[in-house]
Amino acid sequence: MDELIDILDADGNYTGKTLMKSEAHKKGLFHPSIHVWFYTANGEVLIQKRSKNKDTHPNLWDVSVAGHVGAGENIILSALREVKEEIGLRVDKEDLFKVGVFKYQHQHRADLVDCEFHHTFLSELKVPLETLKMQESEVDDLALIHLALFKDELTHKIASSKYIPYDPAYYEVIFRAIEKRL
Repeated sequence: MDELIDILDADGNYTGKTLMKSEAHKKGLFHPSIHVWFYTANGEVLIQKRSKNKDTHPNLWDVSVAGHVGAGENIILSALREVKEEIGLRVDKEDLFKVGVFKYQHQHRADLVDCEFHHTFLSELKVPLETLKMQESEVDDLALIHLALFKDELTHKIASSKYIPYDPAYYEVIFRAIEKRL
C-alpha cells in the first residue's frame, strides 16, 4: 500500500518534505519506520513471515511488527497502529520500551532502495499466539522462536537465509535488550 511519508536526511533529521512511499523507495530517500519486537516471559520472540506478495523481502521471517510512519504521524502512535493492523493486538504506549533508532539501507533492485531509520521497540507478548490476527496483505505466518535458537540460526548460513538480512549488530542489540527484560 502506498502512503505519504516524511523524508529525512542521511542523519535522520526531518527535511520538511513528504513523498509517496513508492517515490521515496525509487529515489533511495531516507524516511522513518517502526519495528516492534514482541517477546514472552519464557524467552521466546514473536516473528512474522512476510507475505509472498511483498515487494521487499517476500517470504522471509522478520521482526514481530514493522511499518512505515505516515507523514506527520507520531512515532509511538505509528507503532501502536502497526501492531493493531499487522497482528490484531491492542497495546498501550506504556507497553512499548524504546531500544533505539537504527539506520538501514538495502538496495533490492535499481528502482527500489530502502533507506530507513527504524524506531525500534520491545514489548512483552502476554496473550497466546493463537489469539493474534494476521493482516493477510502483509503477513503470511506468525511464530514464536526461543531466543537461543533464533541467535543460533542467525549464525548458520543456510538457517539464516530465511530471515531478513539485518546487520548482525542490530540483531545483537535487540537480543541483549530482550535478555535484560527477562
